[in-house]
Amino acid sequence: MDPRDDIRGERKGSAPVPLSVLDLVTVGAGRTATEALRTSVDIAGLAENRGYHRYWVAEHHSMPGVASSSPAVILAHLAAHTRRIRLGSGGVMLPNHAPLVIAEQFGTLEAMAPGRVDLGLGRAPGTDGATAAALRRTDRLNEGADDFPQQLAELTRFLDDDFPDGHPYARIHAVPGPVQATSPGGVQSPHRPPIWLLGSSGFSARLAGVLGLPFAFAHHFSAQNTIPALDLYRESFKPSAVLDAPYALIGVSALATDEEKEARRQVMAAALNMVRLRTGRPGLVPTPEEAEAYEFSAMEREFVDSWNSNVIHGTADQVRTGLDDLAKRTGADELMITANAHSGELRLRSYELIADAYDLR
Repeated sequence: MDPRDDIRGERKGSAPVPLSVLDLVTVGAGRTATEALRTSVDIAGLAENRGYHRYWVAEHHSMPGVASSSPAVILAHLAAHTRRIRLGSGGVMLPNHAPLVIAEQFGTLEAMAPGRVDLGLGRAPGTDGATAAALRRTDRLNEGADDFPQQLAELTRFLDDDFPDGHPYARIHAVPGPVQATSPGGVQSPHRPPIWLLGSSGFSARLAGVLGLPFAFAHHFSAQNTIPALDLYRESFKPSAVLDAPYALIGVSALATDEEKEARRQVMAAALNMVRLRTGRPGLVPTPEEAEAYEFSAMEREFVDSWNSNVIHGTADQVRTGLDDLAKRTGADELMITANAHSGELRLRSYELIADAYDLR
């Protein structure tokens, strides 16, 4: 099987590019993590039925409003509730984990859902410095980020089971994995989770290009860097066994509602959540009513205005226009939509409205 078939999405309906879902498993005030995870199952089912190409979850830690600290566990749950849609991490933060552990986890996921698992990797911690130190059991955090290329190479060799003779890990195998095909009577799946590199700056963009890997950029929280990073990725790209041409998706914050006013209310609640996170007060996603009653300082208001300027929101038609414009402006090969709202029901409804707007069936 051509590995590129596992990467490139298929455009559906009238969408300008393939559309996908990024799920942060957000938990609203008055809601539980159980409810948020049930919403994830509902969204994954809708996404599969309506023609979204892939469904990714992102690793975060020590954030009460984001219940996605264990992507592999969530993906296993989603694999049991879906049949066709691609599932993956957007991403797993590689410096937080031993490469062998990730190879084992995603080899297991591949065995559960053959041919539809993506392994997206990031080099940031997905949290604050203190939590990262607790995760890694070290305070030498910069060293982990600087070692990312070496960690990536090690992970790739575990996934392919091809350490050279004489390497200290040559007799260590990630299971499930290719070693099972070489054992007596062994039969192994032909699939291997494709690796994506994630980024919000130029480092991973350049590395993905040099290695000929697909690239995912976090436009939803680093919009000012999107076009420079995509340009750098394309300029650096070298054809590989994985891809013969660049393939880049971007994460997009977008929320469609039946009424424009409701979209504005939900977006303000999500922005208040970001204000609290950025000022060291992380919590559950507040209700729109709480956001309406909150008195933003001048500095907070400036942050909110800047943040919301990159959130595509409104009615389905307004969101469609915004997504069309963004795809044209960036030349992205795929848009991965994350819907941030206090209510899980509204998040689900947003993906449904966007599917309707693009006639996804």
